[in-house]
Amino acid sequence: TLPCFPGARPCIPKDFGHGSVVCVCNATYCDTLDALVLPAPGSYVRYESSKAGKRLERSEGSFQSSLRTPGLLLTLNISALYQHVKGFGGSLSDAAAMNILKLSRPAQDNLLRSYFSESGIEYNLVRVPMACSDFSVRPYSYDDVPDDYELKHFRLVDEDVKMKV
Repeated sequence: TLPCFPGARPCIPKDFGHGSVVCVCNATYCDTLDALVLPAPGSYVRYESSKAGKRLERSEGSFQSSLRTPGLLLTLNISALYQHVKGFGGSLSDAAAMNILKLSRPAQDNLLRSYFSESGIEYNLVRVPMACSDFSVRPYSYDDVPDDYELKHFRLVDEDVKMKV
């Protein structure tokens, strides 16, 4: 398992131009978040990121029962549930895997910790494309033999063995 750092470590902004910044994450440093704490009943927690440099900045507020407040009105019906959220995550494409593998081992550990640990954004799902996608360096599939319905010619390719499995 990857060790977690206690307490939040601030974002060290790096400007690549184009009007926005990214947070530095390398072999020796990666920003972290405080552990997630659920808000009290009747209140909420908001996390905000911006081009100006905010990175998951936490703020708290309280829901109001009065309709006299001007502005946006958001109504929550907590007795009606329409779907179950299994989790949050992202896609691990060929391009993402290739870039992660180019990092040093300590930088890989910091990057993965920033996504999956309690001191990061706590992803718990990853989507892995089957065969190539628009983020692959070449087109490929698992079985290009026509009419091979029994998949006798099915084979994983190097990208799968090195980056996905």
